Amino acid sequence: MQFSRDILTPDALYMLQTIDATGSFAAAARALSLVPSTLSYRVRQIEEALDVLLYDRNSRQAKPTEAGAELLREAKRLLAEIDAVANRVKRVATGWESQFTVAVDTIIAKATVIELCEGFFSQTPPTRLRLRDETLAGTLEALTSGQADLAIGVGPDASAHAGVQTRVLGTVSFVYAVAPHHPLALATEPLSDATMQTHRAVAVADSVQRGAGLTFGLLHGQDVFTVASMQAKIDAQLRGLGGGNVPLTMAAPYLASGRLVAKRTERAAQQVTVYYAWRAGKGSTQGRALQWWLQQLDSATTRAALLDAQRLG
Repeated sequence: MQFSRDILTPDALYMLQTIDATGSFAAAARALSLVPSTLSYRVRQIEEALDVLLYDRNSRQAKPTEAGAELLREAKRLLAEIDAVANRVKRVATGWESQFTVAVDTIIAKATVIELCEGFFSQTPPTRLRLRDETLAGTLEALTSGQADLAIGVGPDASAHAGVQTRVLGTVSFVYAVAPHHPLALATEPLSDATMQTHRAVAVADSVQRGAGLTFGLLHGQDVFTVASMQAKIDAQLRGLGGGNVPLTMAAPYLASGRLVAKRTERAAQQVTVYYAWRAGKGSTQGRALQWWLQQLDSATTRAALLDAQRLG
């Protein structure tokens, strides 16, 4: 007994396509340089394996049944996929990665990232591209754990990891902000830790899977509302659900419109240098996808756009 997977070979599917294109078994046999009886036997083998009739034997022409028509449609798709795989393998052999994953921290402007993806696809690479949204230590972990090939928006500690290479993306300045109707909006400046501790803080969850993760600006014993991204943090603070440090460029439109109020604190204003990183172990070679992304990140304009919080959407 033959199984369908053994009988539905590319040659068999191509034979069925030829029968359909020529309109008869005899014409298909001539096109394939086969004896008509051999072609008929091969068709019956397929029918027996699938336990269906593929052709109406009462018709003088090779008229497919409904099952036969469905198999022809699938044959066309499968043969096209086989050709696509062959082309992909050939192109991967030229140095392109089969898949390339970019881990992107939530402080990075997503609109700029998508524009970069558009530019990448314009190269018609064989590489499948994947983006991962990460926060804080989770961005670097995605890289070091092998789940990402490039991380955009990691901290300075990334360079301490063996086999990881980093370059400066830029500096992000933070400001402590609350909604104008929040109790701290009218509090005397500079805000002390004791004053802020009595009010809820809004924090972004660290996406790290192992370890405790990172936290910034939280006070011992303080009530905390944790959200998934920096944009969600801003949204929560706009509604007066708490206070916290947010990127100045991100807060600027809301500060200008009065929807957020910047407050000086006894603690020094935060300035954080962020980096992009990739794996570069001894003896490793850069694939063409990584080379393309690193070339784009060499541009100061691109790096500035990635930190333009007004392009987060």
